[in-house]
Amino acid sequence: MGIRNYRPYTPGTRERSVSDFSEITKTEPEKSLTYSVHRAKGRNNRGVITTRHRGGGHKRLYRVIDFRRDKRNIPAKVAAIEYDPNRNARIALLFYQDGEKRYILHPANLPVGATVIAGEDVPFEVGNAMPLGNMPLGTVVHNIELYPGRGGQIVRAAGGGAQIMAKEGNFVTLRLPSTEVRMVRRECYATIGQVGNADVRNISLGKAGRTRHRGRRPEVRGSVMNPVDHPHGGGEGRAPIGRPGPVTPWGKPALGTKTRKKKKASNALIVRRRRRTSKRGRGGREA
Repeated sequence: MGIRNYRPYTPGTRERSVSDFSEITKTEPEKSLTYSVHRAKGRNNRGVITTRHRGGGHKRLYRVIDFRRDKRNIPAKVAAIEYDPNRNARIALLFYQDGEKRYILHPANLPVGATVIAGEDVPFEVGNAMPLGNMPLGTVVHNIELYPGRGGQIVRAAGGGAQIMAKEGNFVTLRLPSTEVRMVRRECYATIGQVGNADVRNISLGKAGRTRHRGRRPEVRGSVMNPVDHPHGGGEGRAPIGRPGPVTPWGKPALGTKTRKKKKASNALIVRRRRRTSKRGRGGREA
């Protein structure tokens, strides 16, 4: 994947960049693997907004992705690499030898025409899926199951890859992209290789309209609201928060407060927590 920049003909093209889509080989999705999804736009079943700043955006068809890789020991040919509007990774269309078609996340460096297979004793090649316990140390994997048979749940974003660090007993130790080190059962399946389209993190949207196309509406800082609208609001000019720390519009602590349950069962599987980074340091916004 490459990045294409624009000449600054307008304010919107001055900082704008897009993917060159050079890896895409098919523009129309496989009809049998798509269906229409009603987008909630941040509302619950009563029509009440429960998640702010959602709505609008371009209409999408959902592509059914095979996260389970449960079609075992049947080779499949990579027929095409496609764009998926529902995720930042590309997807690969597989044609199995028995005639079935499925989508998977496209691993980096997996070309059209390659053959992939899932099973316990399959070749150690990019795109193949096998249990974590059957892979050598140092292997980079993605689409990792947390529970056997449930399907891949973690490391599915573009450019993501986890590394196998150790094996002990019934567990395999992984270093995740967030720098967290945790254990996963050795019979859980994962796909060999890194997720493709890693350069997506270097894309600059360039204008507010591209964010609206993605279904994201504008945000407003609490400090510029009135006291009736936000705990940070009110005051003359640029007033401080007036509290020990920042809070959400509903008064709950925000920006750095830990929200993970202290008695969560999977806490025992985490060897080392992820490296904490400040929201403000990453360009985050005030609640």
